[in-house]
Amino acid sequence: MLIVQMKSDPLSDILSLLKPDTWVAGGLHLGGDWSVSFDAHSGIKCYAIVSGTAWLAMEGDEAPLLLEAGDCVLLPNGRRFVLARDLAFPPLAFSAMPTEEWVGGIATVNGGGDTMMLAGHFAFTGSHIDLLLGSMPAIIRLRDDSDKVGLRWALERLRLELSAIQPGGVLVAKHLAHLMLIQALRIYLSTEAGRGVGWLFALADPQLAASINAIHAHPGARWTLPALAKIAGMSRSKFAQTFRAKTGHSPIMYLTRWRMLIACRRLIQGVDPVAVIARSLGYESESAFSTAFRRSTGYSPRNYARQQYQAVQA
Repeated sequence: MLIVQMKSDPLSDILSLLKPDTWVAGGLHLGGDWSVSFDAHSGIKCYAIVSGTAWLAMEGDEAPLLLEAGDCVLLPNGRRFVLARDLAFPPLAFSAMPTEEWVGGIATVNGGGDTMMLAGHFAFTGSHIDLLLGSMPAIIRLRDDSDKVGLRWALERLRLELSAIQPGGVLVAKHLAHLMLIQALRIYLSTEAGRGVGWLFALADPQLAASINAIHAHPGARWTLPALAKIAGMSRSKFAQTFRAKTGHSPIMYLTRWRMLIACRRLIQGVDPVAVIARSLGYESESAFSTAFRRSTGYSPRNYARQQYQAVQA
């Protein structure tokens, strides 16, 4: 038997540690004069138009967008927004919206027949969530047909799972929703490379991605700016300048935050003592690690672990 072991990568690393604490996947089959308002949210919402059209109006200065069949949007900003057949219609709050029928996770409104959409909501917690969300815009529209094959497959499978109750359907829908998020982030990364600031954009730069891969592969190594610059094949000053311009952080700050994210997960798991975690992440003493952890999270390592445990038990 041939066993192929795939090497990890920074996007997989971060998504594996920043797993959604809550997720919701569902759909709406809308008809009539429909307009629905949605409250502010945490995390990322994703909407895909299967058929028909919908106007999207986001709170703030963004101009309304007309979404058509095949369009997918990410909403990572958390602002209130409205989805409507016509924005002139008075919106009804999503929580108060009457539905005639639920089939699996898809609700029919006003008899359906106008617009069919699928949705996913992924909520995260933690002081390092901006490593994932970064400085994403309020609305991210994904329209490139050549890049959406995987996303379309995930959406179609999710639609089928939600339309008919089957054994194991909840688990399948959860994994498909997560796959939908990853595919959407991949498309965003490939189409928006070089146009924004955030660690996602740095991954599109082969030189910076090499240094980030090295950090993720060996978080406990004694990394220095010259060592990371050498991996990137750049001068020290050029590397530092480019890294900050692309990510909004210095390389050493990124290293520290990645270490702290790993530490948070291991403290929650409660398997290793603080001293062991500290040494594995490159700190010479538990006190040095605790100082860095408190500076990053506002808690001592033990208080953080205790708080997370109590939150789970509540």
